[in-house]
Amino acid sequence: MIAQIEGKLVSLDEDKGLVQVGAICYEVMLPGYAVSELSGKIGAEVTLCTMEYYEGTPGGGNLIPRMVGFLSQGEKDFFTRYTSVKGMGIKKGLKSLTMPIARIADAIEAGDEKMLTTLPAVGKRMAQLIVAELNGKLAAFAFGEQQPAKAATTFGTFQTEALEILVAWGEKRNEAMELIELTCQKHPDIQTAEELVPLVYRIKQGVEA
Repeated sequence: MIAQIEGKLVSLDEDKGLVQVGAICYEVMLPGYAVSELSGKIGAEVTLCTMEYYEGTPGGGNLIPRMVGFLSQGEKDFFTRYTSVKGMGIKKGLKSLTMPIARIADAIEAGDEKMLTTLPAVGKRMAQLIVAELNGKLAAFAFGEQQPAKAATTFGTFQTEALEILVAWGEKRNEAMELIELTCQKHPDIQTAEELVPLVYRIKQGVEA
């Protein structure tokens, strides 16, 4: 099994990327948050922790090998636990991870089923199952345990949405967090990501002091 891959990121799609290692290009399936993180690194060298699985029906004679990539070993470990929930397979798990792992783990530890239902492919029943099976088991992956994400512990839903938009548009996550915090301090009445993002850019560009 291939546990890690290092090479040049050739291209990115909404759910996968191509990584060139020597003369070989590997297609690597990626969760949404990882695509956002890698969006500014096309042509650069990247390192992904990987896992492999076979897609298809056993006995059907048409099993397709797939490789899944993560930005760290911790994220890979989280995914293994996350997809252990009944009904949460590999493809559904990847589709649902549009937010940082720490944010999702934090919601699970807090029993925040409402937040979990905002994830693609996660309905009310699945959110209940995730909390029931994983609550109390993911503290090591939550914000409180991850120093780089510590600044976002007080982020509300709209601030987290704004953060993911900014990262998707090429902003560095830590810098985006700082800009969001500064913007919210200057504009405490903001309630939506649609209001927040333009103001963040105004402050970044120096339009607002």
